Amino acid sequence: MSFIDLYMNQNPLITNPNEEADVSTIVYGIPFDSTHSFRPGTRFGPDAVRLAFNNIEVFSNRFNIDLESVNIKDLGNTRHTVVVSEMIDMVGKITTELIQKNKQLFVLGGEHSLTYGTYMSFPKDTGYIVFDAHYDLRDEYADIKLSHAAYLRRIIEKRGAKNIIHVGARSYAREELEFKLEHNVKTITDKDIRDGKGPKLVKDAQYQHLTKCILM
Repeated sequence: MSFIDLYMNQNPLITNPNEEADVSTIVYGIPFDSTHSFRPGTRFGPDAVRLAFNNIEVFSNRFNIDLESVNIKDLGNTRHTVVVSEMIDMVGKITTELIQKNKQLFVLGGEHSLTYGTYMSFPKDTGYIVFDAHYDLRDEYADIKLSHAAYLRRIIEKRGAKNIIHVGARSYAREELEFKLEHNVKTITDKDIRDGKGPKLVKDAQYQHLTKCILM
């Protein structure tokens, strides 16, 4: 039995227009927010995204693509758990299995701690562009090291910061700034974005440091 069969509910909300066609994109959701620190609710995110997708026009004028003709495989959501270590282990196994299918992959969350499970499943040289108002570089938050506010620190401790670009931080704790400087985390600030420099800086950083990347 695969980890997909073991851990996914296989109850899709996005349906394929043609079940016989080759799958181009795989989607799965992680309804988890147990380490939230402000207000809960991101566990409802995966289905909220699907609901919006199913209720808007899906023809792209920019790319001249009709998504109704694109075969999207929705695996549904992961099995429910409130234990962050269990979620990370489960998500890591699912993502590792899906990477082998060599398809475009979209993972819907869910709070930031789930990224420790998804990103760490990709090859070590995979780039990671983070769009977030906070650095999430605390050593721990609310006495939890596997927290949404500390997940990026855990990743950097394991893999270093060479392939990571952080975009949009507007507030942070002193310990996060110290860690960022110590590990030379590449950043594009919220001021850069407000000054209109964001797109060029992201593009330049990709060309200089990243050969392939994921965005979260």
